[in-house]
Amino acid sequence: MAQTSEMHSLEFRLPDLGEGLTEAEIVRWLVEVGDLVAVDQPVVEVETAKAMVEVPCPYGGVVTARFGEEGTELPVGAPLITVAVGAPASGAETQGSGNVLVGYGTSQSPARRRRVRPGQAAPAAPPREANGHAGTPEPADGPVPVISPLVRRLARQNGLDLREMTGSGPDGLILRADVEDALRAAGAHHRPAEPRDQAQAPAPTAPAAAPAGTGLRVPLKGVRGAVADKLSRSRREIPDATCWVDADATELMRARAAMNAAGGAKISLLALLARICTAALARFPDLNSTVDTEAREVVRLDQVHLGFAAQTERGLVVPVVRDAHARDAEALTAEFARLTEAARAGSLTPGDLTGGTFTLNNYGVFGVDGSTPIINHPEAAMLGVGRIVPKPWVHEGELAVRQVVQLSLTFDHRVCDGGTAGGFLRYVADCVEQPAVLLRTL
Repeated sequence: MAQTSEMHSLEFRLPDLGEGLTEAEIVRWLVEVGDLVAVDQPVVEVETAKAMVEVPCPYGGVVTARFGEEGTELPVGAPLITVAVGAPASGAETQGSGNVLVGYGTSQSPARRRRVRPGQAAPAAPPREANGHAGTPEPADGPVPVISPLVRRLARQNGLDLREMTGSGPDGLILRADVEDALRAAGAHHRPAEPRDQAQAPAPTAPAAAPAGTGLRVPLKGVRGAVADKLSRSRREIPDATCWVDADATELMRARAAMNAAGGAKISLLALLARICTAALARFPDLNSTVDTEAREVVRLDQVHLGFAAQTERGLVVPVVRDAHARDAEALTAEFARLTEAARAGSLTPGDLTGGTFTLNNYGVFGVDGSTPIINHPEAAMLGVGRIVPKPWVHEGELAVRQVVQLSLTFDHRVCDGGTAGGFLRYVADCVEQPAVLLRTL
C-alpha cells in the first residue's frame, strides 16, 4: 500500500548557535539518507569558531536529504537535512521537540539510527556510547586509532591513508601532528586542485621546479581562525603593557603539599593561583574590567569569570570558570578538571568559552620561564605564570636553593596605570611567597 500520501517532509535548518556565531563547518554527518531518526537525535557534528558541537534534529522520521559535504561551511539558517514524517492528525501540529539548544543535544539518550529502505544493503550504524556520542568507525580490517574527526578530515583531504600510520599518542593514537608530519615528509602540496582551477591556470611555457616554500596548507578557520581573529583584534585595539617579577614559591608549594596530605580532595596548584588572583582582583578591581570604546568608559565588572589557557589538539582554547571569586580551592580544582577534560575531548560548549573577565595563563607547563601574552579581548589583563624551578635565592639573609617562579602581568593601559598593575602583581607575588594568611580563607 502506497504511503506517500501519509508522509510529508520537514526541512531542518542550521540553528542559531548563539554567542554571535553566524556559520559552522560540517565535520561529520551522524546520519545518512534513509536513516530513521528520533526526535532530538544528533544528526551532524559541526565546528564553530567556539567549539565542536553535535546538532540535534527536532523532528522524528526518515532522512530524505542532506545538504553539504563534510568540510563545507554553512551559514545559520541554511538547510541541513529534510525529514519525512508521518502526516499529523487533523488539527494537530507535527511532532517535534522545538528545542534545538546551543552547543549540545536536547535529549539525554538519542536513539540509534536505523535503515528503513527495503531491498537495499545498508552499512552498519556505528555503535553509540551511553552519552550518545557515536563511536569511532571501524574499517573492515580493524579500527584506526583516531579519535578526532579533524584528524580524519585532514588526512582525507590530503589523500593520506591512516591505516598505514603509527600514531605517537597513547596506545598508538594518531594525532594531528602525526598527520602533518606525514604530509610534510611526502614533500608535495597534497591539496588537489579543483577542475575549475586547473582550467583557469595558465599552462607553463617550460618545465619548472616546484616553487620554494611549497608545502602543506592548513585553512585558517574554526578554532585556529577564531584565535587568529581575536588576537589580531586585541593587538589592534588594546594598548597593552607587561610587568613581571620573580617570586619565591617554596612556601606555596609546601602549603599545597600540607593541604593534600591532610586528606580529602586534592588541591591543584592552578586552583591556588586562581584563588590568589581573585583575592588580588578584589583589591585591584580596575583589572577586572572591559573598555566600552563607543561610550569611552571603563566598565568595572562585579563578578570574576576566570579564563585559563588550555592547549589542545584543536589548538589553544580558553575555558571560563564562572564566578571564580565565589569558589574555594576545592571547587576551583574540580571545575578546572572538568573544563580541561572537556577541552581535550572537544566537547566544550560555546558558553564554556565565552564571558571571561580575566585570564590566568600557566605557560610554565611548556617548560618556559616567561612570556608577554596577548590579552584575551575584551578583557583588560592576563596573569602569566612560568615554570617553578629550583634557583639560588637570598632567603632570610642567606643564599639558599628555593623554588622560584616568574610572574608576569599584561594589562590594558587604558584601564589603569603602572602603579595599579604593579600593586596587583606585587600582591600576587606576596601571596605566593607568604600564603598562610590567604590560605585560611580557602
